[in-house]
Amino acid sequence: MSCERRSVTRADVVRQARTWIGTPYHHQASLAGVGTDCVGLVRGVWRALYGREPAAPPPYTRDWAEASGRETLLDAAGRHLVEVNRADPQPGDVLVFRHRPSLPAKHAAILATAATMIHATEGAPVAEVAFAPWWRRRLAGVYSFPEITG
Repeated sequence: MSCERRSVTRADVVRQARTWIGTPYHHQASLAGVGTDCVGLVRGVWRALYGREPAAPPPYTRDWAEASGRETLLDAAGRHLVEVNRADPQPGDVLVFRHRPSLPAKHAAILATAATMIHATEGAPVAEVAFAPWWRRRLAGVYSFPEITG
């Protein structure tokens, strides 16, 4: 199914992501103020910007990446988002991380400023946190939302 797309700005992405701050963590959820995981945050921002999601994610367990060994998150990002230069992420870009170099990527965030990102992590509500060296070393891919301007 296709979805209607309109041009959005990086500021739109960041503004939408910030509306999720404080949303409790809930595995597989994607409802601002109620519950979300990292993928749900990106999905929710997509819906706010474009309407219907391009595809529904399949159910997934907490250890889905380790169990499958496949790059499911990077593959999905490559299908629905636009890959950009990993060395120069811009506010509004989706960041995809590996927790360990030997494991598939399984965490996502949205860059809010050059120094901060917004993400959902188990055990904590959605927050804007430092895009610290620990995260930068684990960066596996950077993507922009489609038809991004400014």
